[in-house]
Amino acid sequence: MNSLKFYIILLSLLNIAIIILAQEDANYLYQICENATTSTMNSTYRVNLNLVLSSLASNATRNNINGFYNTSFGQSTDQVYGLFICRGDVSNTVCQNCVTFATKDVVQRCPIGIASIIFYDACHLRYSNRNFFSKVDQNPSFSLANTQNTTNEPQRFNNLVATSVNDSATQAASASPGAKKFAVNETYVDGFQNIYSLAQCTPDLSSFDCNKCLRAVIARLPICCSSKIGARVYSPSCYIHYEITEFYDATAVAEESVPPPPLPPVTLPVPEGKSGVSIVLIIAIVIPIAVTIVLFCMGFCFLRRRARKTTYSVPENDVEDEMATVESLQFDLSTLETATDNFSADNKLGEGGFGEVYKVWKHWRDGTPLEVLDPTLTDTYSRNEVIRCIHIGLLCVQEDPAIRPAMATIVLTLDSYSVTIPLPQEPAFFFRSTITDEVNTSSKEFLSDQSKTKSADYSVDEASITEVYPR
Repeated sequence: MNSLKFYIILLSLLNIAIIILAQEDANYLYQICENATTSTMNSTYRVNLNLVLSSLASNATRNNINGFYNTSFGQSTDQVYGLFICRGDVSNTVCQNCVTFATKDVVQRCPIGIASIIFYDACHLRYSNRNFFSKVDQNPSFSLANTQNTTNEPQRFNNLVATSVNDSATQAASASPGAKKFAVNETYVDGFQNIYSLAQCTPDLSSFDCNKCLRAVIARLPICCSSKIGARVYSPSCYIHYEITEFYDATAVAEESVPPPPLPPVTLPVPEGKSGVSIVLIIAIVIPIAVTIVLFCMGFCFLRRRARKTTYSVPENDVEDEMATVESLQFDLSTLETATDNFSADNKLGEGGFGEVYKVWKHWRDGTPLEVLDPTLTDTYSRNEVIRCIHIGLLCVQEDPAIRPAMATIVLTLDSYSVTIPLPQEPAFFFRSTITDEVNTSSKEFLSDQSKTKSADYSVDEASITEVYPR
């Protein structure tokens, strides 16, 4: 009986110690709780919220997420979105302890809120009933400032602070996609103490949005924290922090910035004894074989190319007789041969590389519409806006003109996200064909009278095609 009591007391002490360590790692700063709309404890939304918090806590133990994770559960109005982000210089253990503590602490501090953000020194956690992933949110924001002011040239000190935090913001925003958008900076000027600054964004933001967010919080420094020897400004998507003492783990930052060492070169063991003779023998055998293979390949390619030229050569007289009157002929035969790989069947119209291409429609059906986006725009676009524009564009080129949206509808859809957009149907396409003046003309007459051939444009949707005239 005494031993059982001892184990119970020991387990209780361990739990208390774990809670204390977690609180030390967390170091609570501030919480924003949206109570305008509340959720009951037994509602579907509350169940989904518990699933989100549980998922965040379990994924905080992973080592390959760069201190950031987001997830969602539920559907429609009961869907819950959540994420956590840890400060870029903290260890995995500190990050795990902070997130685990935050998932329990946030429901205690905001028991009936439908959305909340809770901030700690090592991490912050957020959940809401609206999708905020990959979107920059500058509000609500808050600031924390040291009570002590600098006594040495306040204006110069403020200028140095601005330089330091702006340098940190530039470095953080320029991080590659998927990497931590986190940076620190140390500024030193004669006659002043060092100024240490830190800037960080959630990694799901583009470089453009990260920079925009950080510039907004930096703009608040002169309002809240002028001449303060230390301050920080937080928003849901980013924050900045500066002090006159080193408050971040410089060692951890340095380790992350150093690239991994290159792999040692692989050396093959050389057999002892008659190694010299073996190498000479190998060289004597390999080099002639290699030269023979190269010469054979060159000869084969030359003969094949010559055969192709012979097969597709056309007498000049035939070309002049049969094609001289065709108005659409704009390139000479050699150019066409080069462009079509000697009229390869792989490039046959409608079947090969020059056939009908439904690039956007194919990616839309496959669920990968962003594949049509210019790769140079990777960091400067909003995913939802791009998909919406592609969606509207496909509606405008549907096969049936009667179901295409009017211009007023398009303008309204672009201006308002509350408009429901119908699913697009397969787009129309154009093709080119030739017809003769006489339908019952024999093939022989057709071949001998190609000058009568006319070129006409047709559309699958049977819409008329207006011929363009210069003004």
